[in-house]
Amino acid sequence: MSLRLSLLVPLYNEAEIIDRFFTSVLPILEGLPLDWELVCVNDGSRDNSLERLSHWHQQEPRIKVINLSRNFGKERALTAALDLATGDAVIPIDIDLQDPPELIPRMVELWQQGYDVVNAVRRRRDGDSWLKRVSARLFYRTLNAVSDVQIPRDTGDYRLLSRRVCEVLRSMRESHRFMKGLFAWAGFPTTSISFDRAPRSGGSSKWGYWRLWNFALEGITSFSTVPLKLAAYLGLFTALLSLIYASFLIVRTLLFGDPVKGYPSMMAAILFFGGVQLMFIGIIGEYIARIHDEVKGRPIYVIESVLGDLLENAGKGKNG
Repeated sequence: MSLRLSLLVPLYNEAEIIDRFFTSVLPILEGLPLDWELVCVNDGSRDNSLERLSHWHQQEPRIKVINLSRNFGKERALTAALDLATGDAVIPIDIDLQDPPELIPRMVELWQQGYDVVNAVRRRRDGDSWLKRVSARLFYRTLNAVSDVQIPRDTGDYRLLSRRVCEVLRSMRESHRFMKGLFAWAGFPTTSISFDRAPRSGGSSKWGYWRLWNFALEGITSFSTVPLKLAAYLGLFTALLSLIYASFLIVRTLLFGDPVKGYPSMMAAILFFGGVQLMFIGIIGEYIARIHDEVKGRPIYVIESVLGDLLENAGKGKNG
């Protein structure tokens, strides 16, 4: 029985580059010394992405389509592809061709040499703005500084994962999913290859700065409790500072009396510490909100329809 590779492609409103993507990827997959499938997840697209995917499925049955009931977000769409893929290894890839599919044969070679994870590390990101490159670099370095799980720097979802890594990932059903962290958490023998990331081949990015900020919060709260510890340490430090200052006021009053002064400084201190308290209440609220979502136990995604022989794996994801 030959090995099979699954290429996982989550997408949202990418109709204009679907044809270009398949034209680029299919010759590379045909040249591999193993069987393959393409698992595309239509994440509630509002354009004609589903129609274009259906067309390609009719032309090539190994292109399989999962149509979600609405837009659930990339991380959940990628989870759906991972749950239903039938391959002995999987490679998540963006449809915009910024991650070059030409690396796939090399990834497969390294997998066959015994590596369970093959990361594709970005040397350059010519398609991204200066601010986006700098913020991404700072985010990964900050996350690794506060997290027990070391997440590969400058590495997106584009990587190869073996079957046993996939089984671990399928067992993790949390609602708030930071997939790059989950990939790293699984462990197993890992290697990497480097590449220069090209600009998008078409369309526009769905990741604005607000979504990237929320994505960063997702990563930090999913893989670190340092913000909560920081709140506790700052609270302790503030309490000690207040105790020292209160002792100073008592001694000064006993020695020199109690002249009425200091209203501006008192108001500044009240506003400052009130702001600090509200900030850390917000941090605690972020963690509580995630606990609330997990307790509800809602499915990660909901499948509306499937094109291709994927439903035999649907039980692994329990429909999300």
